[in-house]
Amino acid sequence: MSATLGLARRSIVGLMRQPTVFVPGMLFPLLIAAVQNSTLSGAVKFFPAPVPESFFQFVMAATIVQGVLFGGVSGGSDLALDIENGFFERLLASPVSRPAILVGRLAGSITMGAAQVVVFVAIFLALGAHVRGGVGGLLVVLITAMLLALGIGGLAAAAGLRTGSAEAVQNTFPLVFIAIFISSAFFPTERMNGWYRAVAQHNPVTWMIDGMRYQIIVGFDLRQAFKAIAVSGTLAVFALVLATSQLRRRLRVA
Repeated sequence: MSATLGLARRSIVGLMRQPTVFVPGMLFPLLIAAVQNSTLSGAVKFFPAPVPESFFQFVMAATIVQGVLFGGVSGGSDLALDIENGFFERLLASPVSRPAILVGRLAGSITMGAAQVVVFVAIFLALGAHVRGGVGGLLVVLITAMLLALGIGGLAAAAGLRTGSAEAVQNTFPLVFIAIFISSAFFPTERMNGWYRAVAQHNPVTWMIDGMRYQIIVGFDLRQAFKAIAVSGTLAVFALVLATSQLRRRLRVA
């Protein structure tokens, strides 16, 4: 346990000491939200019920998900960097338990996800958006974001363990962002047409964001909360299984 906590602390402190890693994950989603608000704020009145008070309130959940995707990749790329610089091999030569190596790195991704929720919510509240779900709704958003961070961090860790290249991890994950843009993240599916609408309606990212958005726009709802948490939780479980299998493969090779 002490080794796991030590590696988790190393991951979190290392992340905080790299502004170039966490600042883009904070800044870019906010800039995208600001640009979209300037162009789409008038379209809110045409949105289907429940109608948000403002575009900022509508896009809050999507901004959080975007930020978490940015931050979640950092844990996997840092793990790949440990393999590149030889730190991973030194860990294997020490009495540190093998699962602690993976858990320690993923702790950084989860912490980053939680911090992003706090920062984004504070900024959107300052911009006039409201979270109608109160404390319960905020907890749903926080839990969903942390599970999503774990899932994305686990996928990135699996890629890092497989390739041993931080550059490969970073170059692969822009593909993940396609799932956001083909979803209800920035526009309701009811106002989409054709194949785009069909894909967005069947996209799990849509189910997750809609569940989070309901807590913000309408109020706390257990059914919607379960939908959001179930999607991010399923991804987290899948990612952990995949990352664990890649860790075992890497240990056999080492």
